[in-house]
Amino acid sequence: QVQLVESGGGWVQAGGSLRLSCTSSGRTFGIYTMGWFRQAPGKEREFVARISWITNTDYADSVKGRFAISRDNAKNTVYLQMNSLKPEDTAVYYCAAYIGSSGSYYSARNYDYWGQGTQVTVSS
Repeated sequence: QVQLVESGGGWVQAGGSLRLSCTSSGRTFGIYTMGWFRQAPGKEREFVARISWITNTDYADSVKGRFAISRDNAKNTVYLQMNSLKPEDTAVYYCAAYIGSSGSYYSARNYDYWGQGTQVTVSS
C-alpha cells in the first residue's frame, strides 16, 4: 500500500508562484513514475506533469515552460514548482503514483494511488 500526502497549495495572485510537495510512504518510491493532475470545478481531471524514476519528464502544453516537476528519492517526495500562475490554473491538484499499469502516463485511470489533493487558487 502506498500513501501520498500533498502540501503547498494556497492562494496566489496571477503571475505568482507556488511549490507543491507530495510525500510517499512507499518503500520503493524511487522506482515509481509520479504524476501531477488537476481538477477544476465542473471539469475532468487532467494531466499536468509526470516524472519517471530516471527523471524523464513530460508536461501538458498548458503548463510547459511555467511548471517544473522534480523528485527527491531520498525524501520520498515529488515536487511541482509552478511559476507565472494564471487564473485558469485554479484547481485541486493531485499527485499520483504509476506503478503496475502499462497504459498511457497521461490518463488518470492508469495511476494506482492518489493523494487527497491540495487546492490552488489564482486570482486575477
